[in-house]
Amino acid sequence: MSTGCVDSLCRDGGRRNGSVEMTTYGTADIRNLALTGPSGAGKTTLVEQLLVRSGVIPSAGTIEKGDTICDHDPLERELGHSVDSSLVHFDFAGAHINLIDTPGNAEFLGKSISVLPAVETVVVVIDADNGIDTVVRRIMRIAAERNLPRMIVINKIDHGGDLEDLLASIQEMFGNVCQPINLPANGGTEVIDCFGRNDGESDLGPVSMFHDRIVDQVVEVDEGLMAGYLETGEVSPEALHAPFEKALREAHLIPICFTAAASGTGVPEFLDAIVRLCPSPMEGNPRAFRYEKEGVEEEMLPSMDCDDHLLAHVFKVSSDPYVGKLCVFKVHQGTLAAASQPKADDGRKPIRVAHVFKIQGDKHSGTDRMVAGDIGAVAKIEHLHYNSVLHDGSIGDHIHLRPLPLPRPMFGVAIEAANRNAEAKLGEAMRKLLEEDPTLVLEQVAATHQTVLRGLGDMHVKTKIRLLKDRYGVDVVMEPPKVSYKETVTTRAEGHHRHKKQSGGSGQFGEVFLRVEPLALSEEIPPPYFQFVDETVGGSVPKQFMPAIEKGIRNVLDHGVIAGYPMQGIRVIVYDGKFHPVDSKEIAFMKAGSKAFVDAVAKARPSLLEPVVSLEISVGAELIGDIASDISGKRGRINGTDMVAGGLAVIHAEAPLSEVMNYANQLKSITGGAGSFHMEYSHDAPTPATVQSAVVASFKPSHGED
Repeated sequence: MSTGCVDSLCRDGGRRNGSVEMTTYGTADIRNLALTGPSGAGKTTLVEQLLVRSGVIPSAGTIEKGDTICDHDPLERELGHSVDSSLVHFDFAGAHINLIDTPGNAEFLGKSISVLPAVETVVVVIDADNGIDTVVRRIMRIAAERNLPRMIVINKIDHGGDLEDLLASIQEMFGNVCQPINLPANGGTEVIDCFGRNDGESDLGPVSMFHDRIVDQVVEVDEGLMAGYLETGEVSPEALHAPFEKALREAHLIPICFTAAASGTGVPEFLDAIVRLCPSPMEGNPRAFRYEKEGVEEEMLPSMDCDDHLLAHVFKVSSDPYVGKLCVFKVHQGTLAAASQPKADDGRKPIRVAHVFKIQGDKHSGTDRMVAGDIGAVAKIEHLHYNSVLHDGSIGDHIHLRPLPLPRPMFGVAIEAANRNAEAKLGEAMRKLLEEDPTLVLEQVAATHQTVLRGLGDMHVKTKIRLLKDRYGVDVVMEPPKVSYKETVTTRAEGHHRHKKQSGGSGQFGEVFLRVEPLALSEEIPPPYFQFVDETVGGSVPKQFMPAIEKGIRNVLDHGVIAGYPMQGIRVIVYDGKFHPVDSKEIAFMKAGSKAFVDAVAKARPSLLEPVVSLEISVGAELIGDIASDISGKRGRINGTDMVAGGLAVIHAEAPLSEVMNYANQLKSITGGAGSFHMEYSHDAPTPATVQSAVVASFKPSHGED
């Protein structure tokens, strides 16, 4: 195996294991994988077996006993499933493998998505008993959108499920690019290769049939190889390696492996596939970094060269009880060594990296350096956060990876400290939780006088509330949140205000003429989707006062005009004004700008918006009518229905968030607990006139005094 850039990594055992490991590997030897899939599919059990086979642990732990490497948090052991991603590493057959085990519950999907920039392969584990569910479909779609090679593992093959039917369902849903590289045999008690061999019988039929199918799929990406194959009907396994990697990168192939992780069946074959077939960091599809050079934004693909300028990206932040804040990163190029002094994000001053760690579940061990492509961690560096970039300062300014579009947190509870004396403690604890979870949001809603904690679902939020108590000793009182509306304008209008104040000595004077108009929401304009334009001419308003005018307007944006809710989707054009050479000050134009804006908004047919969510509901086909009727009664609509294997229907719908805040219980009532759903923010839509009138009538406006 080629080694790329090679370093000796001395792991001093770290805080709890006390051992010393000596390992030598290079970038080309590294394999980075994310293990994804629904809860109960056997991901954590599979990790245990991989660690046993690679000699890291003597025997596999179990979920039931609570002694697995990945589910190390006390809450995870109590719940019996993962609530956070966990990293392990091991060496096997000359390869160094970094494996990230991710939560399977849909409400913790953000934890799965956030680690994707660190890996070259996404492994989707499917439960042979339960088949393709919502989580599988979403992960497959997200990985495809990120241009990440995918591999499918069908687990629990020894349970007697219809594997032939499941394979057909996978190929029907995700395409014939999904092809087995090994097959179950002898009733799921063993697994045999069908990529490198073409003889024998499997539980699914002759091995030769599946061998021909996957070879046909692979050679299609190499015209020369395909021509030779068509002529001779044969191709050597060695000749298939390069086109196999290419087929993976181009999504022309999604290999399927079969395992029974609890017994270890298929695990050696899966491990062999990781080493032989999964791409190294040098062979994967890298994501482009963006930076500015002389004011112009450019992008670059990382080189994975150890001798190049440093680029490392933080994809996970956690609180370690022993070392405090722990930032987990991947080195995309260059080398990060202990005692080095890289720069972070836009910081001009270097930060000191005292130690660099490799992570093994809840343990970490020191290493002298991290080579390009490797994954590690640093501790106690407050300047770092999720999505931070470590660099040497020579590439350009504002270096960053474009943030992954994470699910928007929609489910919320209003919280406050149970004890008023604990408010400061609550604030510090929430700051740490928000650092760790990019799909967690804390909102101070001025209009409702509530502090709202938002996550991806009831379980997600309640887990964080539990951590507040267990980890930080903070009790909170919870209540349902009020609807988080938004305000906007629906037509063009003009506004004007003259601010004049004289109280002896120097006075205040500023006059602003402006107009407002609706602004279409765009990815090019960040929330709150606001645009400020200066069209003044002839020095009617000196340029130095324009920031003050904008500041005054933005203050109103935060608190709204008609109902006290934040505003969005507005363009403001300042086209005229007046100033006084002595009395004009920033404060005068700030107040004039805010009052003129309020005046314009009141004339621009202001509208109250409510959040609308998209729903993906999986139920038995016989319940389609009941679900459609229920959604219609919630001011929602059905956008389509897909029939999937096992007599299931996937219903695509949308509805106002206010109507489906408690949809988990509502769906349970309709389906008897047999249905599942996923909810995502879709868009904001105008509220019905009756709703807007009631909300506006209850609002007591206050925009300050002249």
